[in-house]
Amino acid sequence: MKKLSILLLAITALTSCNNKESNLIVNANIEGLKKGTVYLQKIEDTLMVDMDSVVVNGDANISLEAFIESPQVMYLYLKKVDNSQYDDRIDFFAEEGEVTINTTLENFVTDAEITGAKNQEKLEEYRTMMQRFNDKNLELIQQNFEAQRDENEEQLIDVNKQYESLLKRKYLYTVNFAINNKDLEIAPYLALSEVFDANIKYLDTIYKSLEPKVKKSMYGKELKDFLEERREEEEASESVEPVETEENDIS
Repeated sequence: MKKLSILLLAITALTSCNNKESNLIVNANIEGLKKGTVYLQKIEDTLMVDMDSVVVNGDANISLEAFIESPQVMYLYLKKVDNSQYDDRIDFFAEEGEVTINTTLENFVTDAEITGAKNQEKLEEYRTMMQRFNDKNLELIQQNFEAQRDENEEQLIDVNKQYESLLKRKYLYTVNFAINNKDLEIAPYLALSEVFDANIKYLDTIYKSLEPKVKKSMYGKELKDFLEERREEEEASESVEPVETEENDIS
């Protein structure tokens, strides 16, 4: 009887965890959509997980709900049934409350206008600047192609220097952007998604600058764990000493 009571208690606890009241509402309007299924998704343990879904049959105004523990990047995925060539997925920063997404069927991703989350505003600001870096990178790729075609060694060296400088400026901009937004969850998110391979001192600077509530967020905790892993890897690498071999040893 005691074992049965414990089992029932465990089942009740599990059920209550899975039925937490929604604290995120995503309202979406997809102009031109007549039929299809729209999913609200998130990444969990490297897998894309469906949080909610709505079957559209004539009305393109939809509402999806979910419970989130912390602000995080989520996805609005459209599975079309109108013979379009591609299915589409919009990524956005979700926060507790309401998020509104207005877009079109024809240009589902590029036409998306997203409002309702401070982190989303900052994400769009960051991406606008990143587009400038990307445009410059495309210019350098073209210049590199032309230099190789013309066998211009001097120009190749110059383009390579410009690329290294651009990459450095891109990293520094991201680090500074994260520090300047230390009160938002986008700060640790950018550290993890955009400059994860940067010098550990930069990542550590970002983490130490975070407001306490952000350190406790999902991305804040992930950044802390990532930093610990990086430190362990670097310490292990530094502890490995080269093995001395005799000149006649055959490798």
